[in-house]
Amino acid sequence: MEIKQCTVADLVELAAISISTYKDTFDAFNTEENMRIYLEEAYNKPKLTKELNTAASAFFFLQSEGQTAGYIKINWGDAQTEAIAPNGLEVERIYIKKEYKRRGLGTVLLSHAETCAKEMGKTSIWLGVWEHNPNALAFYKKMGFEKVGSHSFFMGDDEQIDLLMEKHLI
Repeated sequence: MEIKQCTVADLVELAAISISTYKDTFDAFNTEENMRIYLEEAYNKPKLTKELNTAASAFFFLQSEGQTAGYIKINWGDAQTEAIAPNGLEVERIYIKKEYKRRGLGTVLLSHAETCAKEMGKTSIWLGVWEHNPNALAFYKKMGFEKVGSHSFFMGDDEQIDLLMEKHLI
């Protein structure tokens, strides 16, 4: 396995994996129209280009046997999407292709985020996870995350709740 930081040169692959993994995970729980609108807004090339060029954010592909199996996006400082942990690092996205799930790759990516956080002198890592995603909730709890709050997340016109979870590193 190899972890590789993404650049704008990876834009097409990043958009494709973002859309496919999101659909694989959440398609069954959302209307076709809400999913279409969300995917067009969240993973269009101009938006992803801006995210890739944000100084306080980074994307990392996880490659297994030469194939991209998933990725993680981290934010720190002003790039964090919530003001939960001023000295924390946010894991905004952690996406694994369905054919690579249940192989420990999420653990590899979260460990990479922890390493990045420690190298930056951060005291915690945090993330948001949909309240009705029991597999992800169990995984994050196992990895040492605890619920610290919640926020609304909109899929088109459908308000959903994300639980905010944090893991202290010190």
